[in-house]
Parts: sequence; structure tokens; C-alpha cells
Amino acid sequence: MLSSASRQLFRSAGRTASTRFAGQTRSMAGFPAPRLFDYETVTSNLTVADAIDSVEKAFVSLAAGKVDVPMPMHITVAESPDAGPGDCHVKGGYVYGTPTFTVKVATVSFYKNAEKELPPGSGCFVVVCAVTGAPLGIFQENRFMTDLRTGAAGAISLAHCSHPTHDTIGFIGCGAIARNMARAAATVRPFKGVAYGFGDTAAAFCADMEKELGMPFAPAASAEDLCGQSDVIFTQTPGSETVLKKEWLKDTGVTIIASGSDQPTKNELPVDVLTAGKYVSDLTKQTSKVGELRVALEAGAMTENDVYAELGEIVGGAKPGREGNEIIVVDLTGTGAQDAAIGQVAWDKLSNM
Repeated sequence: MLSSASRQLFRSAGRTASTRFAGQTRSMAGFPAPRLFDYETVTSNLTVADAIDSVEKAFVSLAAGKVDVPMPMHITVAESPDAGPGDCHVKGGYVYGTPTFTVKVATVSFYKNAEKELPPGSGCFVVVCAVTGAPLGIFQENRFMTDLRTGAAGAISLAHCSHPTHDTIGFIGCGAIARNMARAAATVRPFKGVAYGFGDTAAAFCADMEKELGMPFAPAASAEDLCGQSDVIFTQTPGSETVLKKEWLKDTGVTIIASGSDQPTKNELPVDVLTAGKYVSDLTKQTSKVGELRVALEAGAMTENDVYAELGEIVGGAKPGREGNEIIVVDLTGTGAQDAAIGQVAWDKLSNM
């Protein structure tokens, strides 16, 4: 049993700890609550054009080693009577010298949401002050900001890895990402769009994009038909089967910008396409795990030394992009650098409203 003196010391220490804890609580409460920006505010005030310049600079910083980007965290929500199926990705990053950093939670593939008349995924960005560490804003973006920064990466890839005369652009997969890729491509150059998707998605995509962008769009009869017409091909599909073949591609220098593969189960491009010319990654340590590069590595057809460049090296001028009629594949898995960039843009623009 404790002596009387020991009990008194214990009570005194407890009071001291409580006082200190209370002081810490008061100090921590000095941080203001983060601002909440709802989906309507985000979507009505941000466009893919807002993201391009910031994302381009982030890629240059990434290639220069000036971005802290941890590997994405992937949570699989296995189907059970009470949950799922679905997936959650957590990404983030900090670009050296910027006043904020970003952490993003994105959910996808919650296909049973259709029964509830809800989309299959959601998400939010948390933008944090890089000076104090205090959260500044929470952006309920439901993948909108993710799609914007992905579209920005597509525009950057198009600008730096295709020839200015390449003006027929194909889209395999006609969902939300394809729409942002088309909008982003329109900021680079006028083009004729060709699309192929599941069911009647291509027809709706073409009608909507032609009206919105004022450029001609037409559905393709097949993926092979699309490849035969296209100078640039954007692929953005959720499946684990390849969507094109090397022999379908034009021999006048094709740029393939693949953005559908961001999980270890996905694969849009065959290995012989990846090895046919220049393979460009957004971040090699990431594409080797969840990108198209993963499949080529597993097949023994490539090593990481076969990566021609990371996109930021081309953007920053360290390596040339297109030099002739080669096949160039740009593998976009989505990096925390892009999330940090669009997070900064969103905070700068919306916090002043």
C-alpha cells in the first residue's frame, strides 16, 4: 500500500499534470478551425486551366528532388454484409518553399453506391499550413480536384511529348477523367477528338465535348479504329485488361498518355508498347508499383533503368520530349506533388472569397 507521503506526492503530481495538460489544451485551442469548402463551392470556382501552371511547376520540382512525396497508402474495403466493396487511396505531398502542404483521401470503386443513387467514389483534400502545421481548409471535392490535377498532367504531357501538328486525339474510356483530359488538351491546341468507350458513353462524351469545346468529336467503331486515326491517345479505364495493341498504332509517332492504372491490379497497355520507344513516368518509384511499368518489370521486359525520363525532367528541359516518329508512353499514376499543387491553388483562390 502507498504511504501517506506517497499518496500526497501522487496527488500533487496529478494536479501538476492536469494543470499542464489544461495549459496545453488552451494553447492548442488557439488554432482556428479549418474552413470547410463544400462540393458546390469547389466545382463552381475551379477549372483544369487553374491547375496547369501550378502542376507543371510541381513536376519540375519533383524531378529536382524538391518535393516530399510518400508512397500512396491503399486501403481495400473487402465486400462483406456490412461494407464494401471499395478502395481508398491516401496521397499527399509538400513542394519545397510553398506555404501549404496537402493530404488527400480519395475513395473509388464503391459500386454498390449505384443502388443508393450515389457516385462510386468520394474524397476530400486537407490543406495544411506549412508554417504552423495547422489545417487551413477541408475541400469536399468528391474527386473533382483529383480529376483537375490529372487533367493538368495530361495537358503537360501533350505539350511536351507530342508534336504541335498532332491534332487528332483519341480517348479510350469516356468518363470524368476523359472529360478533363479533353478540356486540358484544348488549352494546348485545337484538335479533332475521337472516342471509344463502353456502351453509349462515347456518343454522349462526343456530343458534350463538341458542344463545350467547339471542336469536332466523333465516336470510333472500335479501339482499333480509334488507334488508326489518332496521333495522341489518352487511356483512362478502370480495368485490368489492355485496351490497345501495338500493331494498331500509326507509324508517324504516337503519344500515349495512360492515366487509368493507379492500383496493382490495373493494366491498360501491353508490354510491347511500353518497350517500343520512350517510356516516361510521372514518378518512377510509384509507376513501378501501381503503374504500367509494374507489368513490364514483372515480365522481365524492362528495368527501372529503361525509364527514359520522369515527366518533370522533360518539362524542366533536362531531357528532350518528342524527337521524331517514336512511340512515347507517359504513365500517369497521380502524385502527391500534383495534389499539393492543386491544394495550394484551391486555397489561394477560394480562401479569398
